[in-house]
Amino acid sequence: MYMDFNIYMNDVVTQARDEITKAGYQELTTTEDVDQALTQKGTTLVMINSVCGCAGGIARPAASHAIHYDKRPDHLVTVFAGQDREATNRAREYFEGYPPSSPSFALLKDGKIQSMVERHDIEGFEPMEVIGKLQRQFEEYCEEV
Repeated sequence: MYMDFNIYMNDVVTQARDEITKAGYQELTTTEDVDQALTQKGTTLVMINSVCGCAGGIARPAASHAIHYDKRPDHLVTVFAGQDREATNRAREYFEGYPPSSPSFALLKDGKIQSMVERHDIEGFEPMEVIGKLQRQFEEYCEEV
């Protein structure tokens, strides 16, 4: 049986995009989108999405559930590594001191990086552990909702 790999990958990418936007994250697909979103006042959580297994099984579920907390970021945004390359590369310019990592989460305040949950903090962990890591960052840097 022949399967067109590109059609399969498009389905996977579409599902990954839909999952995170349905959770309430604004998708940033251009460098202009990134600059506008990441320079906003307040706290911004950036979810660096990807098609890997730890993104689908751990990071996206954690992104969806972590925001149901007393303190949470003012803004929720996402870029898609490997898909929207220019937007992802621009976002990574804001993550000074951190190497490229996907999936990952960056927490910014007034456009400045405060903390990261990198791939090595996600891969091999349970979604609840990653939720805890995110919520500890929210506790430190975010205001009550």
